[in-house]
Amino acid sequence: MCKYIKKSNVEATLLDNEWILLNVDQFTVTKVNQLGGYCWDLLNEVQTLNELYRSIRVQFPESEELTINDIEQYLTQLIECGLVEHDI
Repeated sequence: MCKYIKKSNVEATLLDNEWILLNVDQFTVTKVNQLGGYCWDLLNEVQTLNELYRSIRVQFPESEELTINDIEQYLTQLIECGLVEHDI
């Protein structure tokens, strides 16, 4: 099973319920919402897709439409932005 963790070259800050993620090597900025920020925070430690999904569902039970595929797409976007490592 694929595992994910945030890269160490990323600075993050919370501003008005949105997270600003700065890739200091590529000089890119990515903004994510509160749910994305929670997922980002979980990635301080190695996580599987299922672990992330379960944790997010517990923290945000009102997000009934959220699927495991949504989380996988989000992680794919973070990987493409150079913010997350996978298959570790």
